[in-house]
Amino acid sequence: MRFLGLAIVALSISFIGQAQSGKKKESTAKGTIFVYWGYNRTHYTKSNLRCVGPGYDFTLAGAKAIDRPEPLSAKMYLSLDHITVPQFNLRIGYYFKKNWAWSIGYDHFKYVFNDQNHVSLSGHIDPGVDTLSNWSGTYNGTPVITDYKNFHYENTNGMNYIRAELMRSFNLYKGGREGKFKVTGNLGLSTGIIMSVNDFNFAGTFDRVTYSISGFGVSASSGLRLEFFKHLFLQGNLNTGFVNQMHVRTRPNDPSSYAKQKLGFLEYNCVLGGLFYIKPKKKCDDCPSW
Repeated sequence: MRFLGLAIVALSISFIGQAQSGKKKESTAKGTIFVYWGYNRTHYTKSNLRCVGPGYDFTLAGAKAIDRPEPLSAKMYLSLDHITVPQFNLRIGYYFKKNWAWSIGYDHFKYVFNDQNHVSLSGHIDPGVDTLSNWSGTYNGTPVITDYKNFHYENTNGMNYIRAELMRSFNLYKGGREGKFKVTGNLGLSTGIIMSVNDFNFAGTFDRVTYSISGFGVSASSGLRLEFFKHLFLQGNLNTGFVNQMHVRTRPNDPSSYAKQKLGFLEYNCVLGGLFYIKPKKKCDDCPSW
């Protein structure tokens, strides 16, 4: 997770290193680069969680889950040693034409299966596999209540949504001397992969930090960007979408053990970012409108 974050930061630095100031700067003009970092909260729809492994193949229908934000503290949110622990957002983008931008980014979500979850159990579990909760035999929509000590599933090291986005910007307001304050609206469509880091407790074994590329996501977003002095901005985003996790590895030493589910999500975040401008070339036919 930290490696991917640092890779995106390194890429942004390489772009910014090519950016220079033009005579006139316009945040939504061709050639503008933006980079941002911030934090999110996420809500999930109910899902049907299917778990497969040696001696079992069962589904928990109607499962509820929550995110897990970190308590607010300077150490957690400002220290470089802990900055990637909270639910964060990192993105770099480029306006390839006026008001249109491509971007790539990393949304670090946390997905935590509720304890005392009221679900319906269907499927089969061989006798003797689960000696703690005593799930054994064939089930067909049997109501059960889960217990953390006997069953748990979470992606707190990340249900990480690594996505590309096509964004359309709208210039809503410009004020102040030389337009040093500006309000920009953004709408976007995204798709990307889900990188899961899973913790799984079942049948007396609690495995933690199992990595997998587990599926894909699609989403739509809207945002409001408050720009200051043509270089800094504060932005709020609302992102909603669908995740299909087709193969979440649950045991690090057993590729045949996995989980799968489909769910919807609603995310809102607040980010702080910067705008950088590539200097237009002289005497070109397709220059940015500065």
